[in-house]
Amino acid sequence: MDSPALRPPASSPARETAIPSGRTTVLVGLSGGVDSAVAALLLKERGHDVIGVTMAIYDGPPGDAPARHACYDCGEREEIELAREAARRIGIPHHVLDCARQYRRIVLAYFRREYLAGLTPNPCVRCNHLVKFGVLPAAASKSGLRFDLFATGHYARTGFSETYGRHVLRQGVDTPKDQSYFLYRLDQRQLGRTILPLGEMTKAEVRDIARRAGLPMADQPESQDFYSGDRADILEVRDTPGRIVDTAGRQLGTHSGFWRFTPGQRRGLGIAASEPLYVLRVDAARNEVVVGTWAESHRPSCRVGNLRFIVPLEEIETPLRARLRSSQLPVAVSDVLQDIAAGELEVAFAEPQQGMAPGQSLVLYAGDMVVGGGVILPERAQAGLTPPEN
Repeated sequence: MDSPALRPPASSPARETAIPSGRTTVLVGLSGGVDSAVAALLLKERGHDVIGVTMAIYDGPPGDAPARHACYDCGEREEIELAREAARRIGIPHHVLDCARQYRRIVLAYFRREYLAGLTPNPCVRCNHLVKFGVLPAAASKSGLRFDLFATGHYARTGFSETYGRHVLRQGVDTPKDQSYFLYRLDQRQLGRTILPLGEMTKAEVRDIARRAGLPMADQPESQDFYSGDRADILEVRDTPGRIVDTAGRQLGTHSGFWRFTPGQRRGLGIAASEPLYVLRVDAARNEVVVGTWAESHRPSCRVGNLRFIVPLEEIETPLRARLRSSQLPVAVSDVLQDIAAGELEVAFAEPQQGMAPGQSLVLYAGDMVVGGGVILPERAQAGLTPPEN
């Protein structure tokens, strides 16, 4: 049985509470969005000493702020002002920390390296593990801020499991908004000092709290984009014409750069065909995009490297499910073979899956608990194409 200190709601004994009892000092990452602002508000209302902190990461060219902000874009100044105003209304101090240099080195360089290698990077997974839950609290400590715990507005849950004798990560109860996929690389130290106040809530409930509190971003549209502009800006590349071919090598069309495509993609191919075609893979060396039919886009299994486990795989006795992308619900897994020497997994699915993109993360679940995961490897290639994230 999990620790009673987690205070699970009576309606669901397996759930860990999002907010601890007692008074402590909590650093809250304020992004300028409604979720992090409500997380700070809830902690404040529970009697904790709350400090708001916002990362400044954008160091690109100035421009007109887009209507829907992304994590890295020229509208960052507006987001910082929203975070500052939210902190004022909640009644907590607010600090802005310059993390642009670390973000460029950790996230943007990785994004460029992966795409130009023909992979599909996952900057949000990398950013959460190494920047939001790493660089940001470290920078806050270095600046002189003192705090006991760190909190964000993610829709996921943390807690200590007596069953496994370790801190665990679980899905948020609002399934469509669950963000546990992005947090699977957090280590025990990070999980142990993290509070996720929104894990037991729905997005509708969060917006309602924000409206009643008069927070300025209560009805602000949300964006899940990493970058609001053309990814070529970050890749520092120019259009380079190449071929779109089928699995037999026959040319079906042309493109302006392989980095504009990812496996599973259907729209924007610019090809007239008798049936829908999907991107199967990209060949960076040849600047080619290989497409195929719906049936050809499905695979019964995939190999995963650069592994990270929250709970050891051998301790899991319940059936596993896998999430191949953040927007997908977990699917049933029929078998998992672990190659310890190679540091890889072979994950077989109960039904063939479509659009597996090398470079993206595959995350394994046991019930609503995140077991761990890794990075999907190219079919014919080998661990090492994806640089380690830890």
